[in-house]
Amino acid sequence: MEVEGKIIQKLPPVSGVSKAGNNWNKQEYVLETQEAYPKKIFFSFFGDRANQYPLNVGDTVRLSFDIDSHEFNGKWFTNINGWKAEKIDTTATQQPAAATPQAVPGAAPMPPMPDFGGGNADDDLPF
Repeated sequence: MEVEGKIIQKLPPVSGVSKAGNNWNKQEYVLETQEAYPKKIFFSFFGDRANQYPLNVGDTVRLSFDIDSHEFNGKWFTNINGWKAEKIDTTATQQPAAATPQAVPGAAPMPPMPDFGGGNADDDLPF
């Protein structure tokens, strides 16, 4: 899965030693989507990926992730595990495309809207 947004928080790195005696580390972040109703997403990079994708607060990224749920003592927990992060360059200001309907491949073109008349040039009402 993928999501785009801005890093709004970088938590301190976490590390430890597993029961098998292996060292592990994880880096956690909070990403905020840039939609009409923004959502905050808490995610982490585990192991080598924690150092492979260093992100900073303010970075705009495209995050590729997996969702994993597990049960512990009768309660369920969900983790969002990042596996790739691509920084998006926001310095290049692009003009948004005009809001025109997009053709759907294989679909018949839409007929033009009929002119119902009845209005004058100063009247913006359709009737």
